[in-house]
Amino acid sequence: MVGTEGLEERLACEADPNAEEGLLSFLSKLGLEKFYPNKLTLQSLLEINKDNISDKDVESVEDIPCCFLRKLFEINAECRTCIHISSNDDTDDDSLDVDLYTDEFTEDNEVNPLDLITALFLCADSFLQQEMSLKMSMCQFSVPLILPFGSQNQGSLMLWALRDILKEWRPHDMSDSKGFVESNIVCANIPLFSFVRLKNCGLSKSQLLNYVLCSGQQTHNIFIHRDIEGGTVPRRIANGLVEVCWYLPCGTANLDIFPEPIAFANLRGDVSETLDHFSFLFQVSTATFVFLDKVEETEHRILTSLEDVRSKLFFVVNRKEGDPHENIISVKKTTEALELPQSHVKTKDPRVNVAKFSKKLVAAIKSTLTDKPATVTIEAMFGKAVELGLSVDECHSDPQKTAADEIMKGIGVRSIPDYKKQQLPLQGNNWKKLAQLEKEECRLQQAGGVELEEYKSQLQADKLSIRKERSKYKLSKAMQSFIASLTTTEKEKRDFFLKWMKLKLDANSRSKLSELRNKFKEECKKNTNKELISELDQNLLNSSLGIEHYIREMGQIYEVLLSNTTKPDERICNLPGIAAEMLLDGHPLELLDGDASNIPERWVTDVLMELHRKVGEKSRLKVLTVLGVQSTGKSTLLNTMFGVQFPVSSGRCTRGAFMLFLRIGEDMQRDLNCDFILLIDTEGLKSSDLAQQDDSYEHDNQLATLVIGLSDVTIINIAMENSTEMKDVLQIAAHAFLRMKEVGKKPVCHFVHQNVAGVSAHTKNMTERQHLLEQLNEMTQIAAEMERQPSIQAFTDVMDYDVEKNNWYIPGLWHGTPPMAPVNTGYSEAVADLKKNLLEILKSDKNIVTEIPEFLEWMRSLWKAVKYENFIFSFRNTLVAHAYDSLCKEFSEWEWTFRKDVLSWQTAAELEISNAEHESDIQLWNNLVASKKSEASKEIRNQTTKIRQKLHDYYKSKNKHVNLIEKYKVDFVKSIDSLEKEITHSVNNKLDCVLEFIINSKKAQDIQRRYRDVIEDKVMKLLSSCKDATLSDEELTDVFEEMWSGTLVGISGLKERDISACILQQLRKNVIHQKVNEELQDVHLHDIGKDSFKAKTKHIDSYMKNIGNLLLIRTIKGDLQSFADRVIETCTQFVVDTAKTNRDYNDTFTKDLLIKIDENLQQSFKRLKTNNQFEIDLKLHICGIACREFLQMHRKFLLKNDPKTHLEKYRTQYLSDFLDLYKERDHCQRKATDFVQCCIRPAFEDYVNRSLGINIVDEILTSAHSPEYSSRSFFQYCILKELLQKDDFKSYLKYICNYEIYVKDWIVQHIHQNMSEQKTLCKLKINNLEVILHKTTDVIKQASTGEDGLLLPDNNESITVFINNLRSYLVKDISISMEAVKRALFQIRSTCHPFTKSLTESLNDLRDQLQEEFSNFEDIDETLNNLPIKPQDELFKRVFGCGQQCPFCKVPCEAGGKDHRQHHAAVHRPKGLGTYRNEYGQKLNVTLCTTDVQSDKVFRNIKTNYKFHPYKKYHTYYPDWNIPPDRSIESSDYWKYVLVQYNDGFAQEYKCKPADIPEGWRRITKEQALKGLKDAFNVKGQM
Repeated sequence: MVGTEGLEERLACEADPNAEEGLLSFLSKLGLEKFYPNKLTLQSLLEINKDNISDKDVESVEDIPCCFLRKLFEINAECRTCIHISSNDDTDDDSLDVDLYTDEFTEDNEVNPLDLITALFLCADSFLQQEMSLKMSMCQFSVPLILPFGSQNQGSLMLWALRDILKEWRPHDMSDSKGFVESNIVCANIPLFSFVRLKNCGLSKSQLLNYVLCSGQQTHNIFIHRDIEGGTVPRRIANGLVEVCWYLPCGTANLDIFPEPIAFANLRGDVSETLDHFSFLFQVSTATFVFLDKVEETEHRILTSLEDVRSKLFFVVNRKEGDPHENIISVKKTTEALELPQSHVKTKDPRVNVAKFSKKLVAAIKSTLTDKPATVTIEAMFGKAVELGLSVDECHSDPQKTAADEIMKGIGVRSIPDYKKQQLPLQGNNWKKLAQLEKEECRLQQAGGVELEEYKSQLQADKLSIRKERSKYKLSKAMQSFIASLTTTEKEKRDFFLKWMKLKLDANSRSKLSELRNKFKEECKKNTNKELISELDQNLLNSSLGIEHYIREMGQIYEVLLSNTTKPDERICNLPGIAAEMLLDGHPLELLDGDASNIPERWVTDVLMELHRKVGEKSRLKVLTVLGVQSTGKSTLLNTMFGVQFPVSSGRCTRGAFMLFLRIGEDMQRDLNCDFILLIDTEGLKSSDLAQQDDSYEHDNQLATLVIGLSDVTIINIAMENSTEMKDVLQIAAHAFLRMKEVGKKPVCHFVHQNVAGVSAHTKNMTERQHLLEQLNEMTQIAAEMERQPSIQAFTDVMDYDVEKNNWYIPGLWHGTPPMAPVNTGYSEAVADLKKNLLEILKSDKNIVTEIPEFLEWMRSLWKAVKYENFIFSFRNTLVAHAYDSLCKEFSEWEWTFRKDVLSWQTAAELEISNAEHESDIQLWNNLVASKKSEASKEIRNQTTKIRQKLHDYYKSKNKHVNLIEKYKVDFVKSIDSLEKEITHSVNNKLDCVLEFIINSKKAQDIQRRYRDVIEDKVMKLLSSCKDATLSDEELTDVFEEMWSGTLVGISGLKERDISACILQQLRKNVIHQKVNEELQDVHLHDIGKDSFKAKTKHIDSYMKNIGNLLLIRTIKGDLQSFADRVIETCTQFVVDTAKTNRDYNDTFTKDLLIKIDENLQQSFKRLKTNNQFEIDLKLHICGIACREFLQMHRKFLLKNDPKTHLEKYRTQYLSDFLDLYKERDHCQRKATDFVQCCIRPAFEDYVNRSLGINIVDEILTSAHSPEYSSRSFFQYCILKELLQKDDFKSYLKYICNYEIYVKDWIVQHIHQNMSEQKTLCKLKINNLEVILHKTTDVIKQASTGEDGLLLPDNNESITVFINNLRSYLVKDISISMEAVKRALFQIRSTCHPFTKSLTESLNDLRDQLQEEFSNFEDIDETLNNLPIKPQDELFKRVFGCGQQCPFCKVPCEAGGKDHRQHHAAVHRPKGLGTYRNEYGQKLNVTLCTTDVQSDKVFRNIKTNYKFHPYKKYHTYYPDWNIPPDRSIESSDYWKYVLVQYNDGFAQEYKCKPADIPEGWRRITKEQALKGLKDAFNVKGQM
């Protein structure tokens, strides 16, 4: 056995004769040659790519390094098994004839783990070496102390690589006090025991050392030895490697092997071939153990040349059976020469196993410790290494170390709080006060008796005062040095500086905090001085100082100096760029300042935007966050999962939230649909540091809401026994998830249960998972109640949650008792599985991925909302606003397409009905209209289906943030239903009007036709009687005039309808259910509505009269009067607009008017508690006005269609016909002209006007003015901006008090402006004219041929055929009246061909004539009034919306669609502008409702039965309104400015006293008002 071991060791020691060539050859075999020397970076390993996350088996030698590093970064102790290619051959070949040592498979397909580690350290850069050492140490592996450098006689002391290893232990002298030591291991002053061997030794020192270090515990392979996988593979480059590990006691005597910490060094290879390394070890070691079988002459000389060997040198002699006598003699000779005591020679008998023999070594080491041996730090070995010719890996970072030392000198012995005040002042009390003021600005909890707007102005003044004080800041010495080191150095040097700073600051914190904790502990034991305990507790919080504080100060410097300097220092301007590079290099950046509980928004924004630019604006993000109770391993979980470096110790827990960017490799960017994964590490919830503070729950809630809101995946870390704490965490999380659901964010949530051991954990914990779900349901219900979401009853109502798939059980981190316990492999494997699952989740997430600009927008909005107590109530996110606005714009387009298509169909239907023969029975017309209504229903349903599909497709798209507006989908669905009903009602009404118009026209035309026959008969008789006489034209004219006058004497006009009775009948139908018809019996509408309407006490509900408060009743009457005046004005405008048309009165006009009144009355009843009497009186008043207007309209129609008037228009034509017939003149051209003027021209004019309304709307919606109509929100912005520019009080008054009328007038004026520009209206008319002219010209040619395709015969009869053809071919385009045709072609004597030729000429004349008229016509109002489709009405429908107004300030609703669940507006006003006044002072109320709803103020009105009610709970009475607080104080500057400008004017109009204006409002300029308006409506640039 011993002989075999010796052979293995000898083979393992064979070195390549040419070391450098052998090194390169070996690196090439591993695929590492391109990384040598030191070119493999830490960042390349943190990148998420297929190589770094693959768990496939090793398929080639080149895969071995990647597999090892991947598992090492997962802190998986199995990483050292990745040293050979996996084989699929399951057969075992153990035949004795196989040469174990020269097997080709072993040589080519395996590597020795030591060679692999050496190779990787030689190729790794300084920071990767450091990370590898740290993770190997966590796995309780030995780590390189001296690294061979390609030859046997040179090496490098790995001081820098070991710097980051931090260890904790408890020496036995601290056991009673439960104290502990925490230190960077290179700074620990502990004894070092070195273990070396002579070349002929057959005893494995590494295996023996493992027994020494793990005696009494399960043996752990700290050192690689021949009996582990790959241990027998010949070493190629590792000889000369010195490894080190540490034994650290836990303070328990029966568990600890040694009472004190000890370092163990192990030299690979024999002493004679690595003499420099041996020499170094011997000189720095407390003792050196030399393993040997015998001592050769060369080795004898080496050993006898050593100094001070009696106390430091131990021999471990491996005696074998049958040892030659000369071996024993050689050992004895050397022992005597060295005068070694017998106790320093330990002989291993072949009959004693390694485990038993190891106890001898333990005893020898303990005996050395009792003599208080010399100790040394690895840091102190620097000088000796240089002296002996070794290089030291941290030499090239000396300038950065010096820079860090300079900053650390500034701290000295001062307390950290004092140092911070002097050197890092911007993150001190003023920053915290600023954060508190911003939150108070949102919550207004401390206002006391001060008016809220005045209080807000005070808060703003306080903020300005603090900012002014902060603006005086001059760069401190520490920050000058810190910034200089960051800004003047290249990347590697900057990284070294930051690492040095971190190391030194962490060491300083450990020292200072340790002292403070000991004092705190002592005082707590005494428990006599509560104030001192509290002071020490606060001091502990304030005494934390890390690299993050300097970077935080850097951010504060940037924000302060940039906002207060016109030309800031270029170095300051460059800070975001440097911080962005640091982020890309893997350094965390503070997102939320945990001390001030605030986000430095400008700093974070500019840093991330710089990063966005540096990566070529390819910054798609997926965000992952871990939440949990303090000190439960959240940071460790992230570090293990992704190999990152969130701080986990240094005596300080994470405060606030930090973010870290992980690059996604190009090979996975498509799969993961992102360029980066953003990790967010948070401070622990239920922090003991904050537990004593009153707002700790609120602090936790804010933090959880922020990070969950930012995340795509949230891990809730559950590792606690305290069920109360778990409940609190679950409630906080449930609260946050509920809030995210409400604002459209859908994060994924996984629960990680740590410290759960056993392979059956998942199965056995089914009950626990169900219990967790019950807890989540309970917490969700509590959160839903707090957030006023009663429909939410279970956690699964909030998010997709599967008890099986969303719970993970992870064993404890340590395998055994720390500090000697390695990381549990089960922990690493479980975390790797979790990571794999999370990446699969990110792959399957097909939602739109945010880039950095959107992430920042979301962050700002989230943080703004978090600062309010009630999140959902206050959430206003710009991304949501943009997404909602985009949908509103799309919906407006869809709605207009819907309306336009239906209007086009309706126009065609009207034309078809008009073209039906007038001689037809009325019943046939009724049937035709009924069929058209059925067709309309189908057409509308078809259009409804289309718009529903568009909405569905829109929500399926992935590039418009539609997930954020999911909750609004139902509103738009309802709006589609409402639109369908509205258009159906409108089309049916229009068809009814057409039917009634045709019936009335038929009556008029019957009379006209009868008298036409009479006239034509008399003309022919007159012609016959005069034929034999010779008369001049004058004589003929006199005869004709006499006949004409005599004929018209007996013609009677159309009968006038009783319009008053018609309107009254509709009114009775409208109020029949109210049993008030008796009041309408003797009503004469002609006399009603002439005087002003007066609101009276009898109009108020009876119980309101009984209030007894005359002031309140007077106020109610005043409000009622204002309401009535507004309704009367709006309805009067509707009546006047309707009466302007050329149509006859129709009952649908009155029906629509009454519907409009009812819609207004519904609001008045809700707000003013009116009664039936008020309704009757108001409707009578408005109907009286309508009666007179509609009567005038009816009379105008009768006059236009009066038979006598109608015939008079054709007197000249009949006279010409009479004269031509008498003279037998050729009248072909005149007849063609008469036909064009009497038949074609009216049809052309009708055609032009019929689609002109749609043309005008399309023109406006596609012109430069189209954005103004793109959404209701932007429409509001445009109107308000124009009002600001006009600076006219009456315009403001009209806008506020008569919004509907103002909007209609504004739209008409806008159409005027648009249509006047470059004669747009004329061009639209001419375009339509050209279309119908072109069609008619083509049809003339077609109509001139018969069915056989030949020209019609050139005779008189063909003219009739031609005309019939013409009408038939144009039936879908125009309506040519047959009555007009007969009149125009009366007694035509021409033949067909000349007539068609003359007709073509007349058409050209008509075109010129109409074009000239269109060009000269300037009365746009007349055109608009006479259009069948009024563009002003269509545009009004597009932008007016539901017409609801805020119950407090009367701002109009801007919500998309018409039928939505909640009304909202971008910017609200001071309530005084909505006529609110202080109840007793009768002054205009200056407070904004957006301020009131976030305060503790109360209101009362008719709605609350005049009982006081909290503004915060306004939803109780106004559930359909959403009134969030203003996004900023500045966003309401617009209306503050307006009130300041016109305070007296509004007071006079509202008959009250002017408002008491806060002083801060008077300083608002017009420019600031416009900026506030833009901010409120999210308008960018010059719009």
